[in-house]
Amino acid sequence: MTVRGGMIAGAVGMALIGMLAAGCGTSTNGSAASSNGTAGSGTSGTAGGGATGTSGPTGSTPAQTTGTAQCAFTATPSQPAPAGHDEGTPPSAASRAGTVMLTLHTSQGDIPITMPRAKAPCTVASFAFLAGKGYFTNTPCHRLTSADSLKVLQCGDPTGSGTGGPGYTIPDENPTDLPLVPGGGASVYARGTVAMANTGQPHSGGSQFFLVYADSALPPNYAVFGSIAATGLQVLDKIAAGGVGPGGQGPQDGPPATPVKITSATVAGG
Repeated sequence: MTVRGGMIAGAVGMALIGMLAAGCGTSTNGSAASSNGTAGSGTSGTAGGGATGTSGPTGSTPAQTTGTAQCAFTATPSQPAPAGHDEGTPPSAASRAGTVMLTLHTSQGDIPITMPRAKAPCTVASFAFLAGKGYFTNTPCHRLTSADSLKVLQCGDPTGSGTGGPGYTIPDENPTDLPLVPGGGASVYARGTVAMANTGQPHSGGSQFFLVYADSALPPNYAVFGSIAATGLQVLDKIAAGGVGPGGQGPQDGPPATPVKITSATVAGG
């Protein structure tokens, strides 16, 4: 998927193949800019007409659950954070141990997210850093996709245009253990997954992320960093049921018809 505005490729520069991109603003094949990801169990199966998964790829390496990761957060002076949202850059040292519990309080209800640090320590550290600084407060979820193979809600751009980011990028922490879509090279980002959008270029993630409300097929180029609680999935289902509104890239990719605003995000370490 491509992300628009630093998210899933679609608008300006982030891309999730047939999927989500950010920053540039064009997405194809029902791809959802800057939003796509796996969540929840990450198990095989279909959801809402999404992708059916089989067994995961071989050769994946167990995530380290102790120690510290050194994260190359890179400032982007040519793409600064929107006015009022420049929170600086997170500390480069990120713990691999424990879990961060975060709740997105939205205008449609609360979305609790569990973020284990082990598999994506830099992504989790960045997301928790931005949430703790109030970066996501009063920001819209600007994109909803409803194609059979891509069903996500994308958020994280304070401008709501799909081109905004935090003024820095995150190193890639792409998943290696997702189930594969039968007969293709895509992976299953399962219902309940929270993943980081990017521009389609290496190490281009920022603040845009996507919440997967039904199994979606994407290349494994989007860091999976959280899973959504059952109560949060109920909120997503309500938003998805409202459909895609006008003003997007087509009837299956555009702003949610039911407006969604993140009113605040609260974080608890673990």
